Amino acid sequence: MARVTFFFDVGSPYAWLAAERVDTILPVTVGWQPVLLGGLFRAAGRGSWGVTADREAGMAEVSRRARERGLPAVRWPDPWPGDYLLAMRATTYAGRLGRAREFALAAFRAAFVGGVDLGRPENVTAVGRAVGLDPAELEAGAADPAVKHTLRAATDAAFALGVVGVPTVAVGDALFWGDDRLEDAAARLRGRAG
Repeated sequence: MARVTFFFDVGSPYAWLAAERVDTILPVTVGWQPVLLGGLFRAAGRGSWGVTADREAGMAEVSRRARERGLPAVRWPDPWPGDYLLAMRATTYAGRLGRAREFALAAFRAAFVGGVDLGRPENVTAVGRAVGLDPAELEAGAADPAVKHTLRAATDAAFALGVVGVPTVAVGDALFWGDDRLEDAAARLRGRAG
């Protein structure tokens, strides 16, 4: 069976849309891999649609997709996009504890359902507290140089695989970029299983 990895950044609303469905759409255990979207953008020489003329259309599209998927209405954090580096380091630390998926889902929901700015340290530790992580330990873990290195290395490794944005699902060597590609990834898995 092919290894399946879900690459995400909690600052991406499209990654939130995928995160809410990835474990139900894909018929296998999925590895949740935090990566820095900003690092992928820099490596690919591009930027976020959230700071371009496409911003309003993109936000409307995310809201439409959330409705179609039966998800709560989107409440955009202010500011968005923001600085999610601490949140992603905290997600990486939670991953060391075997809790990346749980922390990430809570962070996504805080940001895009609750409208919470995850650029604020107290909001990141509140997410941790909500999933049973000690706030002081989470803060210290996110500041650990080894955690910072792990996140940077994961981002570099993802880019080397061909990941240029999130959400991306890797099924073996095949990459499926976009929350609307989950079904394609599932079809690929069914094809391999059949």
